[in-house]
Amino acid sequence: MNAATTRGALLAALACVLVGGSFTANSLLGDYPYAGGQFLRYGLACLLLFPLAGRGAAAALRALPPRLWGRLALLAAIGMVGFNLAVLAAERTAEPAVPGVLVGCAPVVVAVLVPLLDGRRPRRQVLYGASAVAVGAFTVQGWGRTDGAGLAFSLCALVGEVGFAVLAVPVLRPLGPRLLSATVCAVAAAQSAAAGLLADGTAWLRRPDGVEATALLWQAVVVTVVGFVCWYMGMQRIGAERATLFSGLIPVAAACTAPLVGTGSYGAAQAVGSVLVGAGVALGSGALGTALRPRRRRALPEPPPGPECRDDLLPL
Repeated sequence: MNAATTRGALLAALACVLVGGSFTANSLLGDYPYAGGQFLRYGLACLLLFPLAGRGAAAALRALPPRLWGRLALLAAIGMVGFNLAVLAAERTAEPAVPGVLVGCAPVVVAVLVPLLDGRRPRRQVLYGASAVAVGAFTVQGWGRTDGAGLAFSLCALVGEVGFAVLAVPVLRPLGPRLLSATVCAVAAAQSAAAGLLADGTAWLRRPDGVEATALLWQAVVVTVVGFVCWYMGMQRIGAERATLFSGLIPVAAACTAPLVGTGSYGAAQAVGSVLVGAGVALGSGALGTALRPRRRRALPEPPPGPECRDDLLPL
């Protein structure tokens, strides 16, 4: 791995660790209206991100064709608002491990889907690494009780996780990580407000208490502003296939932070799963192959030629 690839891998890893910590923050928002919380999170993130987008942000947005604006709307609806709604709906009739396990399969889906959309075959190394990540995520979380509705909404959460990476690929180049993050946050905030008004009427938004405000600030500033920018910067450097491998760190980070707020424990299964996720990420990203590949010795420079040796000058 060269310096740019290593930097991209570290950025993607940091983003997924921050998202994993957001699941712990979600446990503190159980009584807050969902749509209102998403509106506050994405709205505040949008206000913080747009000043960081650069001077050419307005011109870049004006030059964006309608087709890519439609993709941005899908990215916000499926990969952000829809994903969070699907997880919440799944957890009504299923234990949290069920959507977590299915979302952990996202690296496998992306490892197959992205190459097919590009007209090429999936890379075997990435596919093997993605499979190990999925098994590791399952080991960390286990499997819980569910029914048909819980399983269906968990599959919808998987679609949202895949869409968050795949739908962003064509928009990342013209907008860049910062402007892309700011724009999708603005779209997601508007979609959350519309969903809240339709579903809850005037009760869709209320003033959060101290704990809820802290959790929302964490999600907006750390998870969304820092996490989204790091994610898309990492994806820009190493591609969607290898970046999505690091989503296996989400359940690992959630398992590590859950004991801090008393919502879970970290035991042997979580430790084994964490090792499997790390091995899968290292294999799929190419870091493991680089570490195991023997270093080539630099060829020593040839010594300068000595004085010419002539046969007729040799002693008899």
